[in-house]
Amino acid sequence: MMMEPVNFHSNTETMATNTYQQPDPNDIHSVQNMAVREFRAFRDTLVERGIMVTTMIGQHGSPDDIFCNNWVATFHGGELVYYPMLAPNRQRERRPEIMQILEQTYNVALDLSAHERHGKFLESTGSHWCDRVNKIAYAGLSARTNPDLLKIWADKMGYELVTFETQNHAGIPVYHTDVLMYIGSGYAGVCLDCILPIYRDMVISKLSKTHEIIDLSMDQLKSFCGNSLELRGTNDQTFLVMSSGAHNALRDDQKTKLLNYVDDIVHSDITTIETYGGGSARCMLLELF
Repeated sequence: MMMEPVNFHSNTETMATNTYQQPDPNDIHSVQNMAVREFRAFRDTLVERGIMVTTMIGQHGSPDDIFCNNWVATFHGGELVYYPMLAPNRQRERRPEIMQILEQTYNVALDLSAHERHGKFLESTGSHWCDRVNKIAYAGLSARTNPDLLKIWADKMGYELVTFETQNHAGIPVYHTDVLMYIGSGYAGVCLDCILPIYRDMVISKLSKTHEIIDLSMDQLKSFCGNSLELRGTNDQTFLVMSSGAHNALRDDQKTKLLNYVDDIVHSDITTIETYGGGSARCMLLELF
């Protein structure tokens, strides 16, 4: 699922934790117009490669609803989970009409959204990256990723937890785990340098048992190389999806390694969305299992 924006711009309610977004320019309407063009081109690129996309339309007052993977996640077996969001204007993204549509297909296994009232947040597959094959969840702790809620989620969904702390260029935690890492079929891209040294060997040891690690630099982290997602097309081809900015930042040897595992790397220019939203390709994709 993807959410076409109607009110996209820089979100002042998330800036304290997301250092990757820039303030709006004077002409805020141009930001929305460019975001829509980038969104549609990205979606159409995926569809052309045989990836099935369900498009929803955003709402006014929700500048970040283009990043629709943060308030809900679906799982094999027809289950979904609702999650608590830090920013009040992001909490509004849990729209009853969209929840109703999802619940026609999925059963609600867990609803953690009430924890927002107690200042505890866990922003779905942004907060923790699910190795769905091995039932292991990797989570970088931050203001948006509460360890108590992680434990509740993991116990309910049957996942082993691997938690760690991070630090970005600004000296604060990376706001979402899916910004610093992704896990594919037999490979994983991870910015190891942003993981605090006390946790780094533990993460490497655990992840390398099941995946070849492709180490991403701190500069590649800023280019959203870690915000990627493996998708499968209707022709059974596999693709690693990312932004064009991320693709341009990858070294040739990294691309060669990735192409050992996927049929192609698919990318699209979403510069406006990255600049003013502080998120990238993976954030825009809600998997529907």
